Amino acid sequence: MKLHPSLKNNFVYTVALLYILLFTYAAVSKLLDFQNFQIQLGQSPLLSAFAAFVSVAVPVTECILVLLLMFNKSRLIGLYGSFALMTMFSAYIVIILNFSSFTPCSCGGILEKMSWTQHLIFNIAFVLIAAIAIILHSKTKYIYGFLIILFTSGIAIVAVLFVTSEDIIQHRNNFVRRLPEQFSKEHDINLGFNSYYFSGAVNGKIYLGNVTAPLLLTETDTALKFKKEMAIKLSNINLPFRSLNIQVYSKYFYASDGIVPAIFRGKTGKWNASQIPGIKYYFSNPVFTDSISTVFRTHKKNLESVLGASTFNSTHVKQNPTLLQKQIDGRFDTDGVLNYDAYTNQLVYIYYYRNQYIVIDSQLKLVHRGNTIDTTTKAKIKVAFIKNRNEKKFSAPPLIVNKNAYAYKGLLFVNSALMGKYESEIMWKQASIVDVYDYKNRTYIVSFYVYNIDGERLTDFAVQGDNFYGIVGSHLVSYKMSPLVLKRYSKKQ
Repeated sequence: MKLHPSLKNNFVYTVALLYILLFTYAAVSKLLDFQNFQIQLGQSPLLSAFAAFVSVAVPVTECILVLLLMFNKSRLIGLYGSFALMTMFSAYIVIILNFSSFTPCSCGGILEKMSWTQHLIFNIAFVLIAAIAIILHSKTKYIYGFLIILFTSGIAIVAVLFVTSEDIIQHRNNFVRRLPEQFSKEHDINLGFNSYYFSGAVNGKIYLGNVTAPLLLTETDTALKFKKEMAIKLSNINLPFRSLNIQVYSKYFYASDGIVPAIFRGKTGKWNASQIPGIKYYFSNPVFTDSISTVFRTHKKNLESVLGASTFNSTHVKQNPTLLQKQIDGRFDTDGVLNYDAYTNQLVYIYYYRNQYIVIDSQLKLVHRGNTIDTTTKAKIKVAFIKNRNEKKFSAPPLIVNKNAYAYKGLLFVNSALMGKYESEIMWKQASIVDVYDYKNRTYIVSFYVYNIDGERLTDFAVQGDNFYGIVGSHLVSYKMSPLVLKRYSKKQ
């Protein structure tokens, strides 16, 4: 460019000054609120896996560039670096807006006052003035080639980070959650007591059981506008029940207590249940795959747990001893939650004390194993065996990894007990966390908060349609789930 030398120098100096002001402000704002900046990077769909490194590298790089830009001898190097860094920032925003599964919150500083699109325009303007300043300040004839190489390299680096981060988060996660804009709370009703649990969520209705009134069933609509109670009548009430559990499916409901080898079945709407004859096995966590078939957890003679299946017209219990994998004692270390997903006709068993779930078909054949995003691969429990009672008991409190789970339309919703990297301790105390997985494809999707009510945390939950329903203390709440989750639903088989 043929410009007067003083104009060239003034323009280059002005651009350098603008970058000095920008990078100084950006670096200082990040360092002063470093923990929050690192947490926000941890929620980024592009940089989640590299948040620890990037949170340090970016402000340090900005500080170095400020020093280079301050002196005339090093100013050209500083301009090259500024051009490359702003190109990378711009590429980051383009990927966030066009290729990311969700748009995260801002990363603080100036960005906090702008929309993503506004900040992209801001970045592009700085890329352009840096390019012009380099052309004016450089004396090499290869300057345009250098700029093209820097520009394409910056975009390529960010693209590689995005692809690599996606692979790490999905398949080699180092326990980084994705927490985009949270799901909106729709409804909240006070049930009056904190003893409720979910018995079922079918046909536009939510059913709640009550541990203190085991034969009382509460029904509400999905909008939580009306509520009614039904008394369940069993054909035999003289059994020594300890913890009677009610499960409601489409046409039938079931009452069972694994301590007592008995299952009762009745039709929904009539609420009278008859005892199924011939059941002599002990079980826990039963699910019902059709009107006459059940899958459950039971134990072998050596007290190790095993998954079993049976039909009501047979006394035979089919077992698959290879599904639950022993790590320590074979019983407590395999504790978990069994779910049946009617939409996929598959069962999902998730362990309490390790980061694994098992997908099984209705014939107890293994489909595949998947992992939750935490890093606890082995159960951290201590078990003692009492010989004179032939009993196993915990000798120390276990480390719970997964509190509860619910399978619905190919997705697995998990109430995790562990805090991940780059998460706020304040939020962890104020809410429970639910992680969402596509269990058919063995991928992690997203996480969201279910907020405490009156100091009480989430105890049970279910999913129906577009809504997540949770029991928090004595409250029944519903959250509207985002399209990010809804679009991943499987179609009914």
